[in-house]
Amino acid sequence: MAAAKGGFTTICCMPNTNPVVDNEILVEYIKMKAEREAVVNVLPIGSITKGQKGEELSNIGLMAQAGICAISEDGKSVENAGLLKKAMKYASMFNLPVFSHCEDMSLVGGGVMNAGEMAQRIGMKGISADSEEVIVARDIILARSTGVKLHICHISTEGSVQLIREAKLRGEKVTAEVCPHHFSLTDEAVEGYDANTKMNPPLRAKKDVESIKKALKDNIIEIIATDHAPHHIDEKNCEYDKAAFGIVGLETALALGITHLVEEDIISPLELIEKMSTNPAKLLGIDKGSLEVGKVADITIVDPNEEYLIDANSFVSKSKNTPFNGHKVKGKVKYTIVAGKIVVDNGELMD
Repeated sequence: MAAAKGGFTTICCMPNTNPVVDNEILVEYIKMKAEREAVVNVLPIGSITKGQKGEELSNIGLMAQAGICAISEDGKSVENAGLLKKAMKYASMFNLPVFSHCEDMSLVGGGVMNAGEMAQRIGMKGISADSEEVIVARDIILARSTGVKLHICHISTEGSVQLIREAKLRGEKVTAEVCPHHFSLTDEAVEGYDANTKMNPPLRAKKDVESIKKALKDNIIEIIATDHAPHHIDEKNCEYDKAAFGIVGLETALALGITHLVEEDIISPLELIEKMSTNPAKLLGIDKGSLEVGKVADITIVDPNEEYLIDANSFVSKSKNTPFNGHKVKGKVKYTIVAGKIVVDNGELMD
């Protein structure tokens, strides 16, 4: 419902759930449940390792047959490079992309926000940029040797952008995404100790945000995704260092893209549509993201000029964990149509 209200007609659900989506039975269960209850299309992603323990590969072949759209260890990286290389070879056989969450836990070292001046000022343990960049570099190298389609999820640092830029110049099969919070906020937002500013990867410095915006303009980053991570209020309503990582993003992504990218002349309205629709569909190899005659009628109608304040209490998501509550934005989803059926009508979810 949150996806529909945010204008998304197809979403990919990550496997870092309880239980972990690491077998074909769970894949089939998600598909069956989505078919019966969901108001948008739901594509499952399978985990790379069983239980996301990083010890033994999930049965990628059977999950591929059951209908996963990609494999990922989202929420963590596969620490064992040999095991990941093996997974990449299997994924390549089934033409599945690998979605990579890049984080070296030995470098994170218990950090809770970006390592920098703000962390020092407010006395919080920082997460260094190299904890992300080391894994970005490693996974690009492994993808080169296996021929797999590598997709780098939610990049946040200037160094990651540079690594991806260089890989693309070499003609490698690497794509990248960024989340709206990483191009619209810096680590200065953490100053008030609001746990809704705690996410993984963390909000970074101004130079990182500027680098990400330039990469969006240059099409080095060709996809905008949400990394939608709902949490119970108790998981956020506590001390910052004890709070859960993650925020909801489905109901705010489009407006943040219009406000911070289109309105600032970073990218055009058409480029925003490509990054949120056409390009993700291409990456997944699904016949969507187009308004051509004969295509499935998955359509979002937006008023790009409507201004309003984001109100978390109006979210249809069960979770309200957003750092954007009260922010003034432009761009309102008016209608969401899935396979020809109107599921959001004049901004309101249909019963």
